[in-house]
Amino acid sequence: MNTSIAIVGLGYVGLPLALQFARSGVSVLGLDIDGSKVDSLNERRSYIKHIQSSDISAMVDAGRFAASSDFSRISTVDAVIICVPTPLNKNREPDISYILKTGQVIARHLVKGTLVVLESTTYPGTTDEDLRGVIEAGSGLKAGVDFFLAFSPEREDPGNPASKVATIPKVVGGYSPACLERATALYRRAIDNIVPVSSCRVAEATKLLENIFRSVNIALVNELKVVYSAMGIDIWEVIQAAKTKPFGFMPFYPGPGLGGHCIPIDPFYLTWKAREYGQNTRFIELAGEINTSMPEYVILRLTEALNAQRKAMNGAKVLILGLSYKPDVDDDRESPSYILLDLLKQRGTEVAYYDPHVPVIRPSRDHSHWAGVRSVEWSEPILRGFDAVLIATNHKAVDYSELAKWSLCIVDTRNAMAGVETRPGQVWKA
Repeated sequence: MNTSIAIVGLGYVGLPLALQFARSGVSVLGLDIDGSKVDSLNERRSYIKHIQSSDISAMVDAGRFAASSDFSRISTVDAVIICVPTPLNKNREPDISYILKTGQVIARHLVKGTLVVLESTTYPGTTDEDLRGVIEAGSGLKAGVDFFLAFSPEREDPGNPASKVATIPKVVGGYSPACLERATALYRRAIDNIVPVSSCRVAEATKLLENIFRSVNIALVNELKVVYSAMGIDIWEVIQAAKTKPFGFMPFYPGPGLGGHCIPIDPFYLTWKAREYGQNTRFIELAGEINTSMPEYVILRLTEALNAQRKAMNGAKVLILGLSYKPDVDDDRESPSYILLDLLKQRGTEVAYYDPHVPVIRPSRDHSHWAGVRSVEWSEPILRGFDAVLIATNHKAVDYSELAKWSLCIVDTRNAMAGVETRPGQVWKA
């Protein structure tokens, strides 16, 4: 069966999915409003670190992948998959405007029999209420009758070489049984294991549960980090010992705050939606409070480390090591490093950053004032010029032995210096 699909949004979710479908023999049209992305892909160049340009080139040359900003071409495909951002607004409320605008555009070009799948993380009801509403209003077609509608949450793990799109089980929920059947048939073309569920809302809730589970458990170890530190106990050693238990325990690790496009955002989608039903999500909100307080705790520990050297925060030179939100990727969305940069600047600190994966800070909605700032070079003279180095992300590409030799003081939020020979009092855990 010859199948053609359009994938709207060619970022960290949409592009890997597009390439996997193309590798599976599906004809893929990648759609994005960002002309620079479209040009890069058609020129066979990747703009995402963990995706090789050769992978893009192979699919373009095979005639199974092309990128465009012409959304009228939706009328020529069998299915449309939506992979657009779902951020929070300044009041930490869900912003599904990208989904709704995409739905309105799809509606103008939708033909009977087309499958529309939403993959963007959102609250239960978005697909069968909000997205369905704008598509039906704009197209005059009815979901489950004239076109098919489904939700299938993305499960990307950037930077993990063992994580492959084809082998990650795919949850799929349809607006109707026929919608589910059509969506599962599509995903079976590219994904090994499909997990059908009874509705779009169950699929939406599944994604939220996955990330709320992580948020709550990270909050737990973040809180214990502070408590155990006051007791003179190393939380990292405690976790290492606890995870030897072969049942009933799963290790989570503390850090300087939460980053990425999922965990800092997704739980609040459910918190917001729950209020509509008169429900309070106290556990989720408490976890959010703990996790968002971590950058302040890190700054407190940095202040203590500088004070031990008889240095004030105001006027100190501090290097933040790691700008991306997780190791070995170039993805800096919602990175706590930006909060640390802001907090240090507010305290009069002369601050810079080093990240081998983010050579220059790109423009963004929330941190545009840092756009254009470049990473310092990794060298002994430069590192010796800082009063302290704050490890925010533990990239494998960093030589921590050199860091120990060249740095006066290190504040480690990731246990990156474990096993590295250091001087007494040089490393402070935060």
